[in-house]
Amino acid sequence: MRTPLPRKGSSADLVIEELRARKAGDADWRGGKVPLFVFKADDAVAEIGRRAFFEYFDENALGGARAFPGVRQMEQEVIGMALGLFEAPEAAVGYMTTGGTESIVQALQSCRGQLRARRGDPFARGNIVMPESAHPAFDKGARLMDITVRRVPVGADFRADVAAMENAIDDDTMMIVGSAPCFPYGVIDPIDALSELALRRRLWLHVDACVGGYLAPFVKLNGRPIPDFDFRLPGVASMSADLHKFGFCPKPASTVLYRDTGLAAHHAFEFDAWPSGRFYTTTVVGTRPAGGVAAAWAVMRMLGVDGYCRIATDLMAMVDRYRAGITAIDGLSVVADPHLSIVAFTASDIDPFAIAETLADKGWVPGLIRKPRGVHRMMSLLHEPSLDSYLADVRATADALRQRGPAGTATLEARY
Repeated sequence: MRTPLPRKGSSADLVIEELRARKAGDADWRGGKVPLFVFKADDAVAEIGRRAFFEYFDENALGGARAFPGVRQMEQEVIGMALGLFEAPEAAVGYMTTGGTESIVQALQSCRGQLRARRGDPFARGNIVMPESAHPAFDKGARLMDITVRRVPVGADFRADVAAMENAIDDDTMMIVGSAPCFPYGVIDPIDALSELALRRRLWLHVDACVGGYLAPFVKLNGRPIPDFDFRLPGVASMSADLHKFGFCPKPASTVLYRDTGLAAHHAFEFDAWPSGRFYTTTVVGTRPAGGVAAAWAVMRMLGVDGYCRIATDLMAMVDRYRAGITAIDGLSVVADPHLSIVAFTASDIDPFAIAETLADKGWVPGLIRKPRGVHRMMSLLHEPSLDSYLADVRATADALRQRGPAGTATLEARY
């Protein structure tokens, strides 16, 4: 069905009224019913991000170098703060992107460019080796660039199996990948061991910290045992980390960082064979909302280390309550031992997908994993007000399913 462009426009008030009406069928994310997609620290952080975004609503980050020097300066300062946070050496560089997928695609392109330059072969493609828990953005980028992906089963602790990954490496391998943390299980891969492997085999190690990059350092500063995952490990060549997740910045805002300028040599796109002259971008996209840059800068400046540490304290206290609440329910257990705020649980005597199916009937958007079958949540402080209600519904659902006995397989399927 096609929607025709109306011949006569509507009033602004009527358009806004209809916009708001379109939300009627949306899940109640403000009430903590959605297990991913939306993140929040508190009202003050959300408000400064919103104000900063709309302060730069019309500007275009593509034109930062020529027309909007203030936007360019803010972008450079965001990257500077990120490099400091991740213990990057003085030679390190970085760029803002519109999201984790773009950050990962750019890192893949940079690695492939280095491979081609090293081999003197403009058509070399190589392959990447990574745990099966790594994000599909690597596969998306690999499909765009005709790169082979080799996914390796994780170990018994659900972290990357470094020995198995090494066995999958051959002379055509250009990159290995670790996550901090991985999305399915919330565990940080053994990046220290992957760093040693990368140095020994002279490979590019990319750390995907899109989920945890702007949370893990502050959780660690608060005294929790977070393993090293960043540039303090000498084998880490590049990192991706999303500001619009646990940096609590408005979308779109991510970062991709490189240990040195040599590794970033093939990051940018440059073209000069058209009438308008040199075209140069450091992102896959051209036009980018300058509001995303300004909002990230504003949130980081307002919070500082102390503010992020405060949020990390509150968030992890809530996660502790959630984990304790799940394990207190008969037959339920947390999958792995998550380092941060991604928590999945499974069940020993009932189908976790059946639990999720009933929760969906109660208005909770289900998050699922398939291996093992489990219920998945990526938690932010949005989930705190509804935490007790959610746990009560999980308990009641599990008890009811157990009393009902064997039933048909749940019709839900795991999807992102």
